[in-house]
Amino acid sequence: MKKSVKTDTVAGWIKEQIALGKWTPGMKIPSQRVLAEDFSVNRSTIVAALEQLKKDGIIEGVMGKGTIVANDTWSLLASLPSVDKTAPHKAASGIIDLSKGELAEDVFPENYLNEVLSRLSGKINSLGYEERSGYEPLREAIADYMTRQGTPVAPSSILIVSGAMQGLQLIASGLLAHGSSILLEKPSYLYSIHTFQSLGMSLQGIQMDTDGLLAESLQTVWNAGQNGALYTIPCFHNPTGILMSETRRKEILAYCNSNRLPIIEDDIYRDLWLDAPPPPSLKSMDSSGNVLYIGSLSKTLSPGLRIGWIAGSDSVVERLSNVKMQADYGTSSLSQRVAAEWLGGGLYEHHLKYVRQELLKRRKAASASLQRHLSDVAEWTIPSGGFFIWLRLNQNISLKELYTEALNEGILFHPGSIYTEGTSRAIRLSFGYARPDQFEEGIKRMKKWIIALSK
Repeated sequence: MKKSVKTDTVAGWIKEQIALGKWTPGMKIPSQRVLAEDFSVNRSTIVAALEQLKKDGIIEGVMGKGTIVANDTWSLLASLPSVDKTAPHKAASGIIDLSKGELAEDVFPENYLNEVLSRLSGKINSLGYEERSGYEPLREAIADYMTRQGTPVAPSSILIVSGAMQGLQLIASGLLAHGSSILLEKPSYLYSIHTFQSLGMSLQGIQMDTDGLLAESLQTVWNAGQNGALYTIPCFHNPTGILMSETRRKEILAYCNSNRLPIIEDDIYRDLWLDAPPPPSLKSMDSSGNVLYIGSLSKTLSPGLRIGWIAGSDSVVERLSNVKMQADYGTSSLSQRVAAEWLGGGLYEHHLKYVRQELLKRRKAASASLQRHLSDVAEWTIPSGGFFIWLRLNQNISLKELYTEALNEGILFHPGSIYTEGTSRAIRLSFGYARPDQFEEGIKRMKKWIIALSK
């Protein structure tokens, strides 16, 4: 039997509550009567929606408890748009990819990499397991680099991880309890939302302005006795591109320290500044050990290396090292040696200069393309670093239809609905991956469908 639109609407709304962490595993969902009243539909519509969700393994009936969110929500995560609809198209030939948050292939430092591999050729005698916290020369190189950049840390305070995402997963599973409240920018990076939600944590979105998340909004959602943390991307935020001001950083740090709210600072875009170096990191301003810092080479060098790190207190690093060892026995030994040679040998700074020059060219071209084609239908702010432009359409249109039609035209972008609810007009565009001529062509094709869907 064909499902009704109303049934799909109810089921979709319930999925969204779970995906956003508002309804956590084990939580009892509202009764059929309450849902029917909220949606102004017959109970039969609610029953049909709940049966479909039970069939999909997203909710389950429990004797004496009623209907609850299933403890295993992986089936839901696998069906979300961010996983199911955008990823398969990224490798398709002929696609103009305006969604990819990484450096273009033609910016990859092939000559530098060959030099690094040449240096290592006579130095590697074995590739056994490294120390639990990571290859010591790499930890020393990262500590030295961070210290020179204004965030003093010791090698013993660094844990090497297989990319920033693993770092976030280790923090979530190793330090935060089931049911913790995670405060994060609204909107926020989609994969971090999935990480928290899959571990049964509730999400609290914090409003932002042009200086970053609003410190006063923290006061409305956080109580000092709660379990949880603030997760923030202060530099060239994903997806909005916003750079948090120094004043705002101080306000947030002061509030979090006085209210016992730990901070997870995801700073993987810091080195991608284009106009001027960003303000000091939250970690550099923290004297109480309240900030856990996540860094990575994925955005500035290569995601394939899978090299990231966590900087925190020695005791926290020790705990997370134990958790990581139970997961994978350590990050690739070869990748760690390549990264250590890169950072320690001075090549990284030379590479960053080239990366900034290329991104500046692409940002300028992207800005010109948007001004030529979308100035009458959308608004946006050009970021001072990173990859992303957060564009808001002037009219409400179906982003689902726009996404489908654009994809049929060979254009891939990220609709704002991937990142949070309430973003029906928002689109995230990346200028870092596509060539300027591709970006231009992609925007021209999108404009055609924006106009068509606005009628």
